Amino acid sequence: MKKILVLILISLLQPSYAFDREEHSIVSLYKKINPAIVSVDSHIHHGISCGTGCIIDKSGIILTSAHVIGSGKNIIVTMSNGQNYDAKIYKRFDKNEDIVLLKIPAIQNLKTVKFGDSEKIKVGQKVLAIGNPFGFNGTLTQGIISRIDYVKNRIQTDAAINPGSSGGPLLNKHGEIIGINQAIFNPDDNISNIGIGFAIPINVVKEYMQGSTHKEL
Repeated sequence: MKKILVLILISLLQPSYAFDREEHSIVSLYKKINPAIVSVDSHIHHGISCGTGCIIDKSGIILTSAHVIGSGKNIIVTMSNGQNYDAKIYKRFDKNEDIVLLKIPAIQNLKTVKFGDSEKIKVGQKVLAIGNPFGFNGTLTQGIISRIDYVKNRIQTDAAINPGSSGGPLLNKHGEIIGINQAIFNPDDNISNIGIGFAIPINVVKEYMQGSTHKEL
């Protein structure tokens, strides 16, 4: 009887904010990955284009969406700690895919993200997205892979993606990039997010990066 009372007392004294296993995994993953996610601001002729980027190499190489950069020359990268750096375009690829590489100074202890394998993804698996929607830096959202378009090479997800999220990572449960967030289905001109977002499969990105279709600047 005493043992039962002790167990009941212990359970009552446990904090109500204790995470379950899945929550703990997501919290830990975000803490690990977010320092490698940056915001990207490109000064274009009619204003500022805002997006997200992923640090993929400790030398300061950042992967992002080409449409975020546009024709901008003055590109500012903001780290998760708020530190700003001038970035230059490191590699532009041909117009078939919406990707570009940027370069910032190789500062100490740069965190990086790892590539996954988008050939192994399945409809229904859980995914995470980190980005800067509407300037809210370091925003984490969760969803599933809703559809895979093998013809257009696009991953469809219901994880919330909004303006400013372009160039950010779509991650699997291991924190590996399986796609680069690119666009949303937008029938009402950004009035609402209806849960249909698209990402470029990371294997497509890897093929372009390893191929000879790029121009180094």
